[in-house]
Amino acid sequence: MKQWRAHELGDPIDVLRLDDVDAPVPGKGQVLVDIEAVGLSFPEVLMCQGKYQGTTPIPYTPGSEVAGTVIGIGEGAPADLLGARVVTMGGRGLSERSAVPAGGVFRIPANVSSESAAAILVNYGTTLFALEERAHLQAGEWLLVHGGSGGVGSAAIQLGLDTGAKVIATAGGPEKVQKCRELGAHHVIDYRQVTDFVDTVREITDGKGVDVCYDPVGGDVFRQSQRCMAWDGRLLIIGFTGGIAQAPTNHILLKNYSVVGVHWGASLARDPGRMRRACEKLLAMAAEGRIAPLLYPPYRFADAPRALQDLAERSTWGKPIVKRETAGGG
Repeated sequence: MKQWRAHELGDPIDVLRLDDVDAPVPGKGQVLVDIEAVGLSFPEVLMCQGKYQGTTPIPYTPGSEVAGTVIGIGEGAPADLLGARVVTMGGRGLSERSAVPAGGVFRIPANVSSESAAAILVNYGTTLFALEERAHLQAGEWLLVHGGSGGVGSAAIQLGLDTGAKVIATAGGPEKVQKCRELGAHHVIDYRQVTDFVDTVREITDGKGVDVCYDPVGGDVFRQSQRCMAWDGRLLIIGFTGGIAQAPTNHILLKNYSVVGVHWGASLARDPGRMRRACEKLLAMAAEGRIAPLLYPPYRFADAPRALQDLAERSTWGKPIVKRETAGGG
């Protein structure tokens, strides 16, 4: 079986190698998935580089979001899963096949593609947790989304609109701005043209500011976002691809807003049922057409290192997907 693996740390394009490995056999309570599509996320770039919070296991195979067809059943796994199209966060996705716990797979609705399913779990799961449980976003509130054309940003635009929020998005360059508009954002700010977006946000909101800010960028974007917050606002920390910022506590106090951490992955360990509730809800929303992941043109399995490198270099928009055209072929 073919599997992409990094045997040392560095940029994905430099360290990933296509290895021949033993095909997995489903163990007790597991199913064997023939992989059709793999969703890629920025933390996997950081894992390759050795820059993520945890230690990268070597050899390392990226691709935690996996969609495909169940072709094998281990002892104790539900027999009716055989032949089912499923999606899971089983990891080691940049492989031809993967053995994963049966309790962690979710059936893909008939009208949802494998590519879309592989784009939902991490980005939309994180964002649902952020907007519903951490920010308690309400219909009619102003929502500012940074990196609106990216994976989590595009999810935030869609879930914010579904809630009934008024959405302002930021993005860099005409193509990414257009993607935000196509997603339905009410206002889009090109940060390459408007380097200080505070006055623009204040003008759009008639001086009030935003009730919720969804920030996966950090750095100077976080500092400007603080000046955009309305009274009783909630500034969500999704990530810090632009650097870790310091939060002046006097400003937070005087404007009575909250700075709220969003660590969905860690929350799952504290409430294991949260994963199933979120994924079942999101897949149902996709089947109903309420959400539709913004997909970058899929990469071939042979081009997986380039997909991760493009993600590292910010040259993609939406969700990068690796698609196996030969899935099901043995």
